[in-house]
Amino acid sequence: MTQSTLQSHAAQAEQAASQASVSPDLRVRRWVWKMAIATLALMAVGSATRVMNAGLACPDWPLCYGQLVPSQQMNLQVFLEWFHRLDASLIGLMAIGLVGLSLWYWRALPAWLPWASGLALGLIIFQGILGGLTVTQLLRFDIVTAHLATALLFFMTLLVIGTALTPYRATGTSGRLPWIGLIAAGLVYAQSILGGVVGSRWAAHQCFGFAELCSVMNYHIFGVVPPTLAVMVLVVSVWRTPALDGRLRSLANAAGGLLILQIALGIATFRLHLQVEPLTVLHQAVGATLLGTLVCFTVLALRDRTAVPRLPEKLLS
Repeated sequence: MTQSTLQSHAAQAEQAASQASVSPDLRVRRWVWKMAIATLALMAVGSATRVMNAGLACPDWPLCYGQLVPSQQMNLQVFLEWFHRLDASLIGLMAIGLVGLSLWYWRALPAWLPWASGLALGLIIFQGILGGLTVTQLLRFDIVTAHLATALLFFMTLLVIGTALTPYRATGTSGRLPWIGLIAAGLVYAQSILGGVVGSRWAAHQCFGFAELCSVMNYHIFGVVPPTLAVMVLVVSVWRTPALDGRLRSLANAAGGLLILQIALGIATFRLHLQVEPLTVLHQAVGATLLGTLVCFTVLALRDRTAVPRLPEKLLS
C-alpha cells in the first residue's frame, strides 16, 4: 500500500471521526442557520416576484400549469413564481426535519427546542396556506401582506432558535440593552409590514401615476422615523456600555450600517419611482436583514443579562 493511499485512508477516517463527534446542538444549530439563509433568499425571491408582476405567472396552485415543472410555459416570470414555490417547499421539508431532530436528540437538547421547532413548523404551514390563497384570491392585498408578515415571523423564530443555541459566556453588562433591542426590532417589523402594504396595494405606483393611495405611501415614509431613532439609540447605548461582549458590539454596528443602507435604498427607490426593480428587491432584503440582526442582538443581550457572568481569571485562580 502506497503512502498516498495510507494518507487518503487516514484523512477519510479523520473526517468520519469528526462527523461522528458533532454534538446534537451543533447539528441542529447548523440546520437552523441554513433554514434562516434559505428563508431570507425566499423573501428576496418573493419580492422579485411581486415587482416583476409574476405573482400570478402560475395560474394554479400548488402545481404550475398542472405540472411540477412547467417547461413549455417557462419564462422569467413563470420561473420566479415556480422557484419561489420550490424554495418554500424545501424550507417546509427542512422544518419537518428540524422537528424530527429536536425530538430525536431531545435528551441532549434544551427542553424548549421541540416546542420552538413545532412553532416554526406551524408558521411555515400557515405560510404555505397563505401562499396558496394569494393565487386563488388573485393577490388580495391583505393576504399578500399577511404572507409577508408570517414569513418574517418564521424568519425571526429561526434566528431566535439559532442564537439561543449558540455558545455564549455572559459578561453581565448588557443592562437595558435587551429591551432597547426588542423595541427596535418591533418597530422595524412594523415598518416592514407597512412596506408590505405599500407593495401589495401598489400604493407607490398609484400615487406617482394617479395621485391615489398617497396616504398609504406616506405612512411608510414617515414611519421610518421611530425605528431609525430606536436603532440609533441602540448603537449609541452599545458604544457607551463598557466591557460589553464583542459579538454584541458587532451586531449593533451591523444594525447601524444596515439602517444607513436601507435609508439610502429607500430614497433611491423613491426618487426613481420604483423603476429599477433590483433596488426594490434589495430594499426589502436589507430590511429583513436589519430585522434579523436586531433579533439576534436582542436574544444574545437577554442571555447576557439573565446568565451568570463570568468571573475574572485572577479571581478564579
